[in-house]
Amino acid sequence: MNEYDAIIIGTGAAGGIVACVLAEAGKHVLLLERGAALSFGDVGRDHLRNQRLAIYGHNAGPDVIGNPRVFVDPHGRSRVVKPYEPDYHNNAACLGGGTRVYGAQAWRFHPDDFRMASKYGVPEGSSLADWPISYEDLEPFYERVEWELGAAGDGESIQSRIPRKRNYPLPPVPPNPQTVALQTAARQLGWVTSPVPLLINTRSYAGRPACIECKYCVGFACPTDAKNGTQNTVIPRAVATGSCDLKTSAVAENIETDNRGIVRGVSYFVDSSGQPRRETAGSKVVIVSAGAIESARLLLNSRSSLHLAGLGNEYDQVGRNLQGHLYPRAYGISPDRVFNGVGPGVTIATIQFNHDNPGIIGGGMLADDFIKPPIDFWYDSLPPVLPRWGLENKRFMRENFTRVMHVRGPVQDIPNPEGRVTIDAVRDKWGIPVAHLSGTTHPATVDAAEFMRERGEQWLRASGCEKVWSTQPGLILSGRQHQAGTCRMGNDPRSSVTDERGRVHAHDNLFVVDGSLHVTNGGFNPVLTIMALAYRSAEYIAGRL
Repeated sequence: MNEYDAIIIGTGAAGGIVACVLAEAGKHVLLLERGAALSFGDVGRDHLRNQRLAIYGHNAGPDVIGNPRVFVDPHGRSRVVKPYEPDYHNNAACLGGGTRVYGAQAWRFHPDDFRMASKYGVPEGSSLADWPISYEDLEPFYERVEWELGAAGDGESIQSRIPRKRNYPLPPVPPNPQTVALQTAARQLGWVTSPVPLLINTRSYAGRPACIECKYCVGFACPTDAKNGTQNTVIPRAVATGSCDLKTSAVAENIETDNRGIVRGVSYFVDSSGQPRRETAGSKVVIVSAGAIESARLLLNSRSSLHLAGLGNEYDQVGRNLQGHLYPRAYGISPDRVFNGVGPGVTIATIQFNHDNPGIIGGGMLADDFIKPPIDFWYDSLPPVLPRWGLENKRFMRENFTRVMHVRGPVQDIPNPEGRVTIDAVRDKWGIPVAHLSGTTHPATVDAAEFMRERGEQWLRASGCEKVWSTQPGLILSGRQHQAGTCRMGNDPRSSVTDERGRVHAHDNLFVVDGSLHVTNGGFNPVLTIMALAYRSAEYIAGRL
């Protein structure tokens, strides 16, 4: 059995960073990824099979065959779901995880996002809590992500709301026609706006070229490698040290413990050559970075006579508080052509309503949207009264595809302890029990989404749109977008799974480092926070080894 200083499970936003920090500190690391290392051609540009619109499948894993989950709807009806179905709540499964195909919005959380229970109180039925750390604790690590991976934006425009010591290393993406209309309207409304920060090279950076402004960003791989994920930044650095062994198509089965209950390593299945085999590796430290659903699943499946309910689950907290984001959306028909085909499309946002909205707990961010392929526009953006086929539909598409403005954004998810991941009797192709998803977000989340939907419509009307419509999710399990929260950090083991560094309570050498740690998930895309926490935890782990 091979012995390592650390085994890291998952190569996404967190796992790749942890591997890089430890390997560059001279630690011997095993990095496991359940998916493959996908080339640009492997990911492809199929409009109907991608991570954004997976009507007939997706393009960055996991494989459809052998990777089911079980979903329970709000009415208690249970069914087995495939990876590309919405109720699967999928993250990509490939080298780089979701960062291979994400839109790369690189928002810092608002300082109040870390103290929501203190600010608003705890709504009945929720598990709203303060983080054990503050924005100030995380600020230097936000800066480190922005500069080491490469982020584009204008932090000075929102300095009064989200303070920073240093601006972004790259300028923001240039404005598009809709940017001017939305900026003018926001100024009339008295709203603060800013460019959308992106982990995208707006000029060449760190040896990688600039964005070519193509129309395929979110849901697809970047043709020039200008979109900065872990697969093209920190993981190559980790491997280049010679201290990081990377294994793809390697599915973690169990976190191994000895007869005293101490974590000693990981057992996993490897299927890189068409001949699957089970392997075990030992290590001083195990770091779980598989995403909020799969990280919880692995801990729950790692049972022994000393851990009958799974590792870290002495108080039935692993898998609870599953969060994501509801996304209210608004659309309007501009009198002018606003779509010019220049990507990525997302250019302007307002954080005017992240907090301090009367009668609302939290709030959210609103921004224009990434460019959609026409079929995605058809599925997502048509007025509700428009027929979905026939001459009237075709006429609308021809006349308005280039004129419809889109405004959307995530709202604060108020955690519900009954929104959760457990394990099911159904098993995957390896014989491992699969994730069982149940519950919903809290009703206060829906209230915030309705408030933000109205703000979206208001913004579009002020922008001169002739006709405005919108959609708002109801009370659902919201982990489809930006899953988080299932192994939340905290000081009390009775209400959290890890401490503030991601160390699982009662286990000195077991860590969770990914979105699972989030106590609340912010009114923003969470990837920059996941990455900042990864740097913070990785430095701590490296100092202990």
